[in-house]
Formats: sequence, structure tokens, C-alpha cells
Amino acid sequence: MIGRWLGFAACVLAGGAAGYALASLEGLPWGGLLGAAAWQLLDTLKARRLLQWLRLAQSHEASMRASAAPPLGGVWGEAADRIARLLKKRDEAYRDSQARLDEFLAAMQASPNGVVLLDAQGRIEWCNQTAAQHFGFDAQRDLQQHIANLVREPAFTAYLAQDDFSGQVVIPGHASTPTRPLRLSVHLNSYGDNRKLLLSRDITAVEQAEAMRRDFVANVSHEIRTPLTVVAGFIETLQSLPLKKCERERYLALMAQQSQRMQTLVNDLLTLSRLEGSPLPGSGDWVGVNALFEQCEEEARALSGMLAAQGHELSFESFPACEIAGNASEVRSAFSNLVTNAVRYTPEAGLIAVSWTVLADGRGQFQVRDSGPGIAPEHLPRLTERFYRVDRSRSRESGGTGLGLAIVKHVAQRHGAELQISSQPGQGSCFTLVFPAARVRRLQRV
Repeated sequence: MIGRWLGFAACVLAGGAAGYALASLEGLPWGGLLGAAAWQLLDTLKARRLLQWLRLAQSHEASMRASAAPPLGGVWGEAADRIARLLKKRDEAYRDSQARLDEFLAAMQASPNGVVLLDAQGRIEWCNQTAAQHFGFDAQRDLQQHIANLVREPAFTAYLAQDDFSGQVVIPGHASTPTRPLRLSVHLNSYGDNRKLLLSRDITAVEQAEAMRRDFVANVSHEIRTPLTVVAGFIETLQSLPLKKCERERYLALMAQQSQRMQTLVNDLLTLSRLEGSPLPGSGDWVGVNALFEQCEEEARALSGMLAAQGHELSFESFPACEIAGNASEVRSAFSNLVTNAVRYTPEAGLIAVSWTVLADGRGQFQVRDSGPGIAPEHLPRLTERFYRVDRSRSRESGGTGLGLAIVKHVAQRHGAELQISSQPGQGSCFTLVFPAARVRRLQRV
């Protein structure tokens, strides 16, 4: 401020001196006034330049162009320099805040869950792409749209209207169809000035897994309860009634049959559990396909003799010595399940052909063809589900557990193989396991 007063005094003195030089004593006051007016004019011009610069710097974009203060000098120059430094700090803080906001939004954008920010009136302020897919939003067009106008599920509308958001609501997703349902878990959280954070999560797989678990428990309980009921009834009969030797032997044979059925079921369940929990088989252990064929043939002929008086026409094609890399017991289980299934579901005297072929590209193909009743197309996609049966009564009569093809599917996946099923009603069925070339090798004759 001292410099400002000194400048004013210098202008007045200079004006007075000029007036005195021009008109002696009479020009002295007029010269002083002119000097003061000149100082005031210069000061006003500096203030105007400062105000123009400040107006230009009001917006963030303009402040980038106006970061350098105008060279005003004096008090106005110092004020301009200080304001320029403040504007620079403001811009740096703004860029830093914007960078953190961008990082935060990018993190929410990458979230596997849907995120929607709602204002106090329930209008959409921002949403990520996951939420847009869940609810069918357009992330740009639907901004400022009320959430209730876009999500019209009655359950969600009732949930939005209540004040307690401690729970969640499950609704169908935008892309849900009867054949491919999509289930969303939606949860609202209040924050800030009555704003809301909406989170959505795709729980389709979770609900399907829970449904499969319930079905699995129900099926296992049913499969075990039936033979247990039979065995318990026969035991009660043997304990309470005097029976002839032939009757006793008949009941004991039926009890042994039902016990074997339960044991087979438990063994298949243990096999599935082992397949799901054990490490993948390596490629260093080799099992001979010829030996597996011999075992399958023995099992097939024994089972055929038990189920059909006339047996079946069994054909096991011979082939050059060959090996598969993998777990011997798992591969044997897969081969055996395919062959015994064909025996169980093929009528008496029907044809069952089993073959092993090394394809031109080096892959190994194990194939089982039968002349059974065939399978309708709608059943084919579900054949490898646990306990799924096309004909439940026939399966139980033949001793099947409903787990054979599920075991085959797991063994195929663990060995990188592909299970192919083709069938038509009245024309039999064909089950094929194709192993990758890296797991197949021919043995050289010595």
C-alpha cells in the first residue's frame, strides 16, 4: 500500500510541477489535479484488466488459458499474481479430484455387479454397463429417468416404496426367458442427502445350483428309500411269519438284489464325488485299451445273461494294440457305463456293437451302438444330468442308478474328451467318446 500512495503522490507532484512550469503559481493546483486524474485513470485501467482476466478465469476451461496473470505491477499486479496461484491450485485440485472420480467410476464399471446411483427423487444419475444389461437400461439415454418407470416388476416397485432396505428382492432380469431364466438379487442402500445406491447381482447360477442340490437330495433319498422299504418289509416278513424254505430263499434273494442296488448307488455317488474333488489325470500314465475292452466284454455278457433269457447279440470289434493316457479306473468306468447302459436298455436279442478306432487326425474314438428303443430329441440335452431318466420304471427294473452318464461326462471332461450322443426313437442309439490325439498312441509290434 505504501507503494500505491507513493505512486499517487508522484503523479500529483509531477502534475503540479508541469502546471507550475506552464502557468507559474496559478497552474500548480490544476497540474496537481491533472496528475491525480491521470493516476486514477491508470489505476482504473489496471483494475479493469484484472476484472477482465478474472471473468475469463471463472470457467475451468478458460482458467487454463488465463493461468498467467497480466503484468499490472503494483498492488494490482501482486493481487493478480496471488489470484493466479490460487487458480493454479484450484485447477490442480480439480484435476486430482477428477482423476480420483474417474478411477472410482472405472472401478464401479468393472464391478461384476450392477451399480446404479439414484438421486433423492429416485432418478438415475449414473449406472455401469452391468446394471444396464441387468435392467435393459441405456447408460446415456436413460439418465434422469425415474427407476420405477424402467423397472416395472411389482416386487421391485413394492420394495422401492418401503423405507426399510435391510433386505433384498429377487426379480427376473431384462433378458430372462422361459428357456433361459435370469434371476437378479436387487439391494438398495441409502446414502448422502436421501440418495440411494442400487446394487444388482446375477444369482441365476446360485439358484440353479440350489435347485440341483434340492433335486439331488430328493433323488438320492428316493433311490435309497425304495430298496430300504423292500428290505425292511422282507425282514419283517421273515421275523413274523413261518415260511417255507423256497419262500425264504426267494425273499433273501430279493433282499440281496435290493442291497446290491443300494451298494451300486453308493458306489456311483462316491465315484462322482471322487471325480469332482480329485486333481486332473496326468498324461504320463498309460492304460491299454485292449485290456479295457476285455473287461467291458465280460461285464456285458454277464449282465446280458442276467437280464435277458436269450441274451443279446454282442459285437466287440478287434483293433491294433493301443493305449490312452489317463486314469485307468476312470476310463474303465466310462467305458463300462456306456456298454452296460446299452445292455440294460436294449431289448432281448438286440444288437450291441462296441468299437475302438484311431481317427485320421490321431484322435481315439470309443463307440457303443445299440438297436434299442432310441431316445426322443427333447431328452438328449439332459441325459448326462444326475438321476435323469427317459423311462424311470424301465431304468429301475434293469438296475440303473441314473448316474452312469453323469460319470461318463465327468471322466470325458477330465481327460479332454468329448461325449457325443445321437439317437432317434425306434432306431437305436449311439454313444461316442472321442479322446484328443495327445492322449492316444498305438503300440508298435515287437
